Amino acid sequence: MKKILLFLVIGLLLVGCGAKNASSSSIKVYTRDSASGTREAFMSIIGLESMSALAAETTSNGDIAKQVGATASGIGYVSLTTDFGSNKLLALSYEGVEANVDTINSGAYKLARPFSFVSRASGDFDSAEKELLVLALIDYMTLSTEGMQVVLGSGGIVDVSKGVKWSELALKHPIVSSDNSGITLLTGGSTSVTKTLDAVVGSFIPLAGNFKYEPNHTGSSDGYKRTLGSEKSGANAIDLGFASREFKSEEDGSLALSSGVYCLDAVVVVVNEKNTQITDASKEFLNEVFSGSKTSW
Repeated sequence: MKKILLFLVIGLLLVGCGAKNASSSSIKVYTRDSASGTREAFMSIIGLESMSALAAETTSNGDIAKQVGATASGIGYVSLTTDFGSNKLLALSYEGVEANVDTINSGAYKLARPFSFVSRASGDFDSAEKELLVLALIDYMTLSTEGMQVVLGSGGIVDVSKGVKWSELALKHPIVSSDNSGITLLTGGSTSVTKTLDAVVGSFIPLAGNFKYEPNHTGSSDGYKRTLGSEKSGANAIDLGFASREFKSEEDGSLALSSGVYCLDAVVVVVNEKNTQITDASKEFLNEVFSGSKTSW
């Protein structure tokens, strides 16, 4: 009996030690690279002056989701369009507010940002037909009920009640009635926009003459450079560039055929789905964690 009691006591002590270690484990911080619009938006909204030198940089929205989901003590931030379940992530609320369509549209959820777009300048496309097709796509994506529903269904935040039937808008764009299978539309920039963009472009292709679509997204800072900036005439040139933030003052879109915002998105702070230490993140907490001043749960 004494031996049994001794083993029970030792077992309870080990369990207690294990729980203590779990609750005080080091926080593993993941961040997007410095060219990321998600990173810029996140830091700006929470007022973070500098990212922790200990933070591990990731290459894309999908990469940071994968890394945090594979790390028990991990924390990072992703787009609301991310598939949290398949990446084994727990989405945290921010300042007591959950990120969803209602809270973002109402402005209650403060970690929100725009998905912005900018095109090449008028007359600077491969052909006049492609220029007309780009204008048609932008109207479909930003004004049509059908396009807005696709964006909403793939995670973007829009007010579909403000949409107009595509059959009405299409009358302004006779190009969509042509065979456009010889046209290839090139897009680039933010990686966070790809889920909504792929969905809305994919739904537009059969409505607009079956054009080809080649997305090549490497980060928000490239959206402007490859349409109107330093890389507009090189091998990386694209027709439409995207940023998961507002374009900066030096990214002057006044020469673009069209520029604007096609939906809103939320930056969502995430941890591993097995993390039981936290469900809500405050601005103060995030500053401590991502600056490196707080290093354990």
